[in-house]
Amino acid sequence: MVESSLFIRAMSRTSADRLEALSYIKEGKIMDFKTRAKEIMDVEIAGMEKVRDQINGGFITAIEWILEAMENGGKVVVTGVGKNFHIGQKMAATFTSTGTPAVLLHPIEAMHGDFGIVGSNDVVLALSYSGASDELIDLLPALKRRGVKIIALTGDADSPLGIQSDLVVPITIEKEACPFNMAPTASTTVTLAVGDALAIVLLEARGFKKEDYAKLHPGGAIGRTLLLKVSDVMRTEERLAKVRSGAKVKDAVTAMTGARAGCVAVVDGSDKLLGIFTDGDLRRHLIETPDLTEQTIDSVMTADPVTLQADQLAVDILKIYEEKNIDDLMVVDGDNRVVGAVDIQDLPKLKIL
Repeated sequence: MVESSLFIRAMSRTSADRLEALSYIKEGKIMDFKTRAKEIMDVEIAGMEKVRDQINGGFITAIEWILEAMENGGKVVVTGVGKNFHIGQKMAATFTSTGTPAVLLHPIEAMHGDFGIVGSNDVVLALSYSGASDELIDLLPALKRRGVKIIALTGDADSPLGIQSDLVVPITIEKEACPFNMAPTASTTVTLAVGDALAIVLLEARGFKKEDYAKLHPGGAIGRTLLLKVSDVMRTEERLAKVRSGAKVKDAVTAMTGARAGCVAVVDGSDKLLGIFTDGDLRRHLIETPDLTEQTIDSVMTADPVTLQADQLAVDILKIYEEKNIDDLMVVDGDNRVVGAVDIQDLPKLKIL
């Protein structure tokens, strides 16, 4: 009865108060949800720190074995049961997306035909904190007959999995975040972190570049931002506004209007870039400069503006916009001749913002 009234009082507060007071009833006391959440995270952080300190020669050997497997046309086969199967799914996806071919194999399905995915040049990552999962242990003889190297990620090197594997990468923690020390929580967190560490070390060891990453993500925001080049998004021909040095401002405005552009390139007789004039410049100078439209464009342009090369990646555009706080960029070739322009207003339509 006391617990019910405490709960009702807590839940009857305003929304703002409830963010501070959300709690659950345990043994007649109201316990703060937020404080409890932080305590749970502290357990997981402690587990991460402990496993980080366990990184040793076994981790290095695992990297070497996987690199060797890849050189021989092999891949990483990740396997586990229960929560570790789901951790393995993310792990295999991270490997694959960063250039290390990997697949996920469920131990039970492996015994009913899926074992055919395992090649003789593969490396197997077997995930089990206890090292005693029956389904995983039952798979080991078949893996050994195939002649693959087995790397165990386990908290117990002396477990059946640890003993029968060729290599153990330890993931020993003090306790789970679960109050019963049973539900896989901290142990799965550290397993996933070790998998990420393996994937990123492999990425760097192989010289995997941003361009390589983009090729593996052709769709979505990552692909659009990393795979697209300046030449794919720049304005050219009738959409590119240009005027010669010595032209009047009104000529520049006419060129911008005709191209429906927010800027105009000022060039010399060889089309080499001398400066840029934007609609923002026009608004500012309308107040400051008498008879603006009759002034020469050279007197109000921004000389030697920031430029792009046509073969740069679209992600470079975003970086320059952010760093320089500008909205328009000219694209030039190796001889500083204008070949295009990029307007920040075009980027949302291309879905790279």
